[in-house]
Amino acid sequence: MSLAGSMTSPAQLEGAASPIIKLSAVSKWYGTRDRPVHALAETNLDIAAGELVVLLGPSGCGKTTLLRMIGGLLDPTQGRIDISDKELWKNGERQGEAVANLGMVFQDANLFPWLTIEENVALPLKLRGVPKAERQARARDLMDLVKITGFERRWPKELSGGMRQRAAIARALSYGPDILLMDEPFGALDAMTRDSMNVELQRIWQETGKTIIVVTHSISEAVFLADRIVLLSPRPGRIDSIHHVTFPRPRALDVQTSLEFQSLVKTLRHRLAEVE
Repeated sequence: MSLAGSMTSPAQLEGAASPIIKLSAVSKWYGTRDRPVHALAETNLDIAAGELVVLLGPSGCGKTTLLRMIGGLLDPTQGRIDISDKELWKNGERQGEAVANLGMVFQDANLFPWLTIEENVALPLKLRGVPKAERQARARDLMDLVKITGFERRWPKELSGGMRQRAAIARALSYGPDILLMDEPFGALDAMTRDSMNVELQRIWQETGKTIIVVTHSISEAVFLADRIVLLSPRPGRIDSIHHVTFPRPRALDVQTSLEFQSLVKTLRHRLAEVE
């Protein structure tokens, strides 16, 4: 154990206080013509309200599969997922009341090129029948939150990759979900922009109090962002260990040069090498 982090085993994962997300014996198989693929082994995990949790592991370990099941995009083969004490899947059907508390951001911002930035941010509200004046006001508040005020009438092609991702985050927050799920949100950005966006994500998380789950392949990104890092083993993915990150917040980028930060990165790198 270091000053910057500690590790728990899978047997210690249950019982987080006030879980807003609860996974109970969740697993996933994909059917193929030749043979089924076991993507995710039985997984138990509680995530408390307001946590920032990072899913880390080798390629193909089931990180995105797990995130998509939590997000209601894939149904689990077995097990149960609860969102804010509401069961997410019943008899293979996604439950709208649970999904309503979830927002998602992907590696590609997926903005509609024929809509302005403000219209993209407000689109979920338009689809929900929110009056125009109300959704415009909400969109502008969120654009201020993610620091893209002044670009309301711009088209997506006129924005940089980092600014498009800011717009995608604002859109995901537009209808007020308590949980934000992010799948490699900054993976396509250059290193400097990615660092900047990690600082911005931390700020947005602290200002909003949302529960955030991030999938990443970057060990240093995981250590910078997380309250807890959930390390998954190769397919079939299973929780190998959980690492608690205890650096004070807000964290500046120069924390990455500290011996404690580098020690935790080294610990995770060695653990990944052992599980691969």
